[in-house]
Formats: sequence, structure tokens, C-alpha cells
Amino acid sequence: MLTQKEKEKAVEQYKLHDKDTGSAEVQVALLTEEIRRLLSHLKKHKKDLHSKRGLLKMVSQRRALLSYLKREDEKRYNSLVRKVGLKK
Repeated sequence: MLTQKEKEKAVEQYKLHDKDTGSAEVQVALLTEEIRRLLSHLKKHKKDLHSKRGLLKMVSQRRALLSYLKREDEKRYNSLVRKVGLKK
């Protein structure tokens, strides 16, 4: 799990306005950080199936948020994919 400081740092970097904590961009950024952390855990612990299931749920949730963002505003989608470093 991400620490409070790591979450605040991600929110600061991807927020759209001052009080933004729940926009699609922020949610995708937080999920991406969490996914990266879980991937490094799973490289060490290959048989941790509970964490693997959580990872798959997070990837699915991120995919849904990205498809929503692409459908609503493709310009914001493209800039977010570049910022976060995804292969879309």
C-alpha cells in the first residue's frame, strides 16, 4: 500500500484544480503507483495468489478509468498516458 506522503505527491502532480482528489487522472496515477509496487512484490513472491488477484482487479479498474477518459476527452487521455508512462 502507498504511504500518505506518496499519495499526496501523486495527487499534487496529477490534480486538475486545488481541491482535486478524485478525478480520473488522479485515480489512474494512484492505481499505477500501486500496480508498480505490487509488481515488484510479485517478482519476489511468485506464489502469492491473493496479491495477484488484487493486482488484476487494479489493472481492470485502471483500464476502465482510461477507457472512460478516452471516451470523454481524448486530449486529456493522451497527456495522462504520456505523463504516467503507459504503453497505449
